[in-house]
Amino acid sequence: MIESEPQGRGSAQHLKDVALGVRGSVARQSLLVFLALLVIVPAYFLLITSFKTTADYGNNKIGLPVEVFFGNFVTAMRGGRFFLWFLNSVILVVGAVALSTLVAALAAFAFARMTFRGRNPLLAVITSLMVIPPVVMIIPLFLFFSKLKLTSTYPAAILVYAGMVVPFSVFLLTNFFKTIPHEIIESALIDGASVTGILTRIMMPLSAPAIVTLIVVNALWVWNDLLIALVLLPNDHMRSLMVGITVFGSRYSADVPVALAGMLLASIPMLLLFVFGQRYFMHGMVSGALKG
Repeated sequence: MIESEPQGRGSAQHLKDVALGVRGSVARQSLLVFLALLVIVPAYFLLITSFKTTADYGNNKIGLPVEVFFGNFVTAMRGGRFFLWFLNSVILVVGAVALSTLVAALAAFAFARMTFRGRNPLLAVITSLMVIPPVVMIIPLFLFFSKLKLTSTYPAAILVYAGMVVPFSVFLLTNFFKTIPHEIIESALIDGASVTGILTRIMMPLSAPAIVTLIVVNALWVWNDLLIALVLLPNDHMRSLMVGITVFGSRYSADVPVALAGMLLASIPMLLLFVFGQRYFMHGMVSGALKG
């Protein structure tokens, strides 16, 4: 009797711990399912509506299309300056991503591998800029570029986009550069490599996962941005694709399938970029975030 009582208490405690663990697991799984539905449901609505006729959409908004209809995509490409806006977005993405990656690589190399006064405080200031929302800077930026007569120009928008994504890029590349063994750099210095050669021939190739991650994340952000492009590129021929589709959608507000077909077309380039960069994407995010 003396020994059986502690055993009974231990069994009860074990059952209680198991029950708590099951409840916690169910709560976590429920939260994950809810978050997944937040992403899947809008994507499902976008996809099925793009292939519906206006009458089919009016009769059944959330069901599958009665008949697959491709005419919405033809109308979307003809209803606005779709290909011009597409080209504008490509120019903005390529320019901003290239400029931000170059600046971030140079800065990250200095922060990760060089010693100079104020290195850590300066890095802290740059990374803290990630928490500042772009909306609070849009009016000063517009006034600044208006005085320089640079509104409705590619350079102004590219500079702003690059500046917005540089803090995250510096943070990610700095942490990734720190994971590269110092012995490799010492060997290159002994062989007579310059600082530029070390960066371009050693650090950058070994940091391919982080570079691809930056390209995917920054390109996605620039491509989907609406606010900066709407304010700095007000002319119709300079609009980005997202801004153009927004205006285009308002013109076709009574024809929701056409507007959503245009949005579906606009999402394809970034989807392809993510698919082809997925091999390096997760590795780059984990390495850059956890190793320092």
